Amino acid sequence: TAVSCVKMRVVTEAMGRGHLLMAAHIILMLLMVGPVHTCTTVLATPESTADGSTISSHSNDGDGGVDPRLVRIPAADYKPGSMRDIFFAYELFPRYVGYARNVPEYFPVGNETEFEAIGKIPQVAHTFAYFEETYGVINEKQVAISESTCSGVFGTSPAGQGGKATMSVDTLSQLAMERASTAREAVALMGAMAEKYGFYGAGSFEGSAESLMVSDTTEGWVFHVLPDPSGTSAIWAGQRVPAGHVTVVPNIFIIRDVDLADKANFQGSPNMYTIAKAKGWWTPGTPLDFTAVYSDGEYAHKFYSGRRLWRAFDKLAPSLKLSPDYDNMRTSRPFPFSIKPDKPVTIQDVMAIMGDSLEGTPFDMTKGVAAGAFGSPDRYMPGPGEQAVAGNWERPIALFRTSDSYVIQSRKWLPDEKGGVIWFGPHAAHATVYVPFTIGMLHLPPSYSIGN
Repeated sequence: TAVSCVKMRVVTEAMGRGHLLMAAHIILMLLMVGPVHTCTTVLATPESTADGSTISSHSNDGDGGVDPRLVRIPAADYKPGSMRDIFFAYELFPRYVGYARNVPEYFPVGNETEFEAIGKIPQVAHTFAYFEETYGVINEKQVAISESTCSGVFGTSPAGQGGKATMSVDTLSQLAMERASTAREAVALMGAMAEKYGFYGAGSFEGSAESLMVSDTTEGWVFHVLPDPSGTSAIWAGQRVPAGHVTVVPNIFIIRDVDLADKANFQGSPNMYTIAKAKGWWTPGTPLDFTAVYSDGEYAHKFYSGRRLWRAFDKLAPSLKLSPDYDNMRTSRPFPFSIKPDKPVTIQDVMAIMGDSLEGTPFDMTKGVAAGAFGSPDRYMPGPGEQAVAGNWERPIALFRTSDSYVIQSRKWLPDEKGGVIWFGPHAAHATVYVPFTIGMLHLPPSYSIGN
């Protein structure tokens, strides 16, 4: 049986070029935050879907301590000169305790004490209402966000913990929900905030960078961000998903050649060029491959990210006959940025992708000795005997340790309060029931807004 298990595994990839450089930083950050976020996101443009809605999805693949609550953040008005508090992104339960955000679910209970701000920024006159789990989800303008943590070649610590940066991806998503009326505007706003106030990553084992799917009723964008070498600013890029296409981010950057002169399809920080040139990673006059330059590749093992990307693309466009095997995810460009699906995508198609365990492929997690008598796709944390065997299990899209997942629709033919809907699924995607909540709802069912 030990030989059978070895055959079901994939061989661990050699350490990436930046891992040694980042080792001390990652160890430090692991001591500060506990959850492991290894999320998969999907974005389908309205021209690619069966009903013309923009669809995006997210899985919050943390361990049991991640705050699972879905809450509503109310709209608000502020006096001139008001300031907005910025808090450390503590993603375990409770992710925030205090009165500053005016959310009853976050008010102190029992012996809980209010979080202290790590920074302040000028407040705007009006902020939009939105739904929030670990990250901002969708606001009253139907701007939607889905998150996937990525590896990056630079890392830093937040203010109050030895660093100067105050913007986490959690905070950036909140600010986008509060202030942006379109996806394009949200990308620009988050990039500007990260540059001005400094960006820090979550710091768990998978990396110090982040990626967001950002969408509205008409288009979708992919947003990548990581700290700059000084730890006081950020490097970021945004690329528009072509009309009629679908894309996937599986814990690794996917943006390749950036062309900031093409303002219709790209946004980004100019320092991506100056820093890459100074490090000797890019030659002026040639395209800058954002992933090859600033990603630190797949973490955990080879195929950890690429197999998920292949699986989602293969389910949506089997006619492409993409290969599940490749050399190096960061440098060899085994998959395109996005694909045109073979048929219009439905909300059920995206839900099926989120619950996928590689069924029907040579990597089927429901088959073999490790699946047990009942064909379970779940592979739990290894014990001492399993740790002694080299290699790793396949990493499917669906995981037993998911705290929640969701699928979002933004529908331009309906009023915003009805057009924006989140299909929210507590716990693992392959065992959940997705329940729809429209952004116009003033209250969510209490069972979805409580947790421990």
